[in-house]
This record gives sequence, structure tokens and C-alpha cells, in this order.
Amino acid sequence: MIRECNRSLRISQEIQKEITIILQRKINDPRLNMMITVSSVEVSRDLSYAKVFVTFFKEKQNLHTIENGLKALKSSCGYIRSLLSKNMKLRIIPLLNFFYDSSIKNGEYICNLIDKTKLT
Repeated sequence: MIRECNRSLRISQEIQKEITIILQRKINDPRLNMMITVSSVEVSRDLSYAKVFVTFFKEKQNLHTIENGLKALKSSCGYIRSLLSKNMKLRIIPLLNFFYDSSIKNGEYICNLIDKTKLT
């Protein structure tokens, strides 16, 4: 049981690294003309599904930017998966689902609240 957990953890870390490289070098979608960070990857126990959590960095980031970025990633999901299959030696390449990771935005909000309480 512990070995299985370690294996899925190692595979999720490797998928995270490979997807980061793919997004930086291989994807040329104009909707993704911003910096994209893969913050984490969660792989199912049978390694058939993966949740990929991403963060977008753009000067003017709003809900529209996030929605367009996620749509672009979901439309290029098959291409990313095929590149993963070439770079990774796995029998089953998981189906990818992209989600927006709002933890950085939440962290900024909390830091702003702390700064406001320090000033008063």
C-alpha cells in the first residue's frame, strides 16, 4: 500500500514537470500568451485520471482570462497527452483535467488583510 502511494506521488511529480516543460516550449496557442505555472498534479489510484492545477500570471488577470486559459488548455489536452506519452514510459497515460488553482490569489488576499491590520 505504501509503495503504491509513493509510486503515484512520483508519477504525479513527473507529470507536473513534463507538463510544465510542454506548456513552456510546445504550446503556441495565442489564448495562452501568458506565464502558466503548474502548481500540482493529483493522479488517481489506477493512474487513469490526473487533475492538473494551474495558475496564470498576466498583468490584467480577471475571470475572463482564467476561463479562456482553461478552455485553451482543455482543447489542447489531447496534444499534451500525446507529448506526455512520448516523454514518459508509462503503460497508461492519464486523462488530463485542468483546474485553476486560486491559492496564490487567496494568499495575496490574506497578506493584504495582515498588512491592513498592521497599519491600524
